[in-house]
Amino acid sequence: MKTHTPTILITGASSGFGAACARRFARDGARLILLARSQRPLQALADELAGQAEAVLVRVLDMRDRAAVLGLREDLPPEWRDIDILVNNAGLALGVAPAHEADLEDWEQMVETNILGLIRLTRALLPGMVARNRGHIINIGSTAASWPYPGGNAYGGSKAFVAQFTRNLKADLVGTALRVSNIEPGLANTNFSKTRFKGDAAQADAVYAGTEPLRAEDIAQTVHWIASQPAHVNINSVEIMPTCQAWAGWAVDRAPT
Repeated sequence: MKTHTPTILITGASSGFGAACARRFARDGARLILLARSQRPLQALADELAGQAEAVLVRVLDMRDRAAVLGLREDLPPEWRDIDILVNNAGLALGVAPAHEADLEDWEQMVETNILGLIRLTRALLPGMVARNRGHIINIGSTAASWPYPGGNAYGGSKAFVAQFTRNLKADLVGTALRVSNIEPGLANTNFSKTRFKGDAAQADAVYAGTEPLRAEDIAQTVHWIASQPAHVNINSVEIMPTCQAWAGWAVDRAPT
């Protein structure tokens, strides 16, 4: 009897955590659906994985496009519509200005991508998973969901939503075989900071100066481990930091004495 080959959909797959996850699952011979906003890096990754994955399908998608996200499943070829694992990886941080100086458009883009894009795609795919009684949703959150820092404002709030949404999904799905997990990375050297600083490489590099941060492959290995657990095991949440990082201390503004 042929073993079922999982179909894995990964958002934000053109770089960083998403591309690393695609490479890790490809080594198992999975069927991959890779989504991102840019065709060229997606296609380059698909070409790279062609000899490893059973099959690779790429789709250009902006997670802020409500109609495209909600219609994605029906736009896929019929043989690709039964998604086994959804890796909700697409997300971003923009800026580090304090709340009273932050760009409202940056806040809105983070909410539209990190929250609305994630819940819309989850809602679009979840009924099929429930009907088949098979599926795993793995959300990529952040330590910013639990641990505030100056300038984290809307980004941290968006990832706190992801954490709570994950918990509530699991509560709703009790009695099914579906699994739901959340991974919360800390300091990780991907294109994340370059995006946050809107292409300023010097600012982005300064974030990692003198550190040994997490790599995209570390998170991909964690995603793969979570997905590889026996069917009766659900990994609810994993918070992962590099050894050089810890939780910040209290910030206290003291009046001069």
